[in-house]
Amino acid sequence: MKTHEFLSLLKENPNKNLLFEYKPGALVGANYHITEVKNITIDAVDCGASTDFWKETIIQLWESPEEIGKRDYMSADKALAILNRVDKIKPMEKDVEVKFEYSNTSFHTAQLFVNAHQVAGENLVFHLGVEQTDCKAKETCGEPVAASAQETSNCAPGSGCC
Repeated sequence: MKTHEFLSLLKENPNKNLLFEYKPGALVGANYHITEVKNITIDAVDCGASTDFWKETIIQLWESPEEIGKRDYMSADKALAILNRVDKIKPMEKDVEVKFEYSNTSFHTAQLFVNAHQVAGENLVFHLGVEQTDCKAKETCGEPVAASAQETSNCAPGSGCC
């Protein structure tokens, strides 16, 4: 999901509770805060020596230990106000992927993609998830293009590939 799409959904659903499902059946607690917005630039070289360049927006969610047990979620309108304030200070790239950085005591810190969203009653829910790592230079490494990172056997450290 692009940053502008996320912002548009917040604007279209101002009175909805803003919920984030970080793994199936598990929601970020109602005690979350938006603690950081990052404009990230990636300037990379893959295992096949190809270069790549892209940008992302990363919104960090943090659960306040002082507000454990809080039941009222942040509204989409409040989140939009926070992000608009950030945008005035440090403009966000709008046509780039938006990710959410999150962790808790039982979930490692991860940058999560938006896999889906839904309006469910009074809630605007974003379903987040991780993407598996993958060899980006399969043709160079002689790997079948359809193979996943977990199925790959030839693209191992020391193989001259990945």
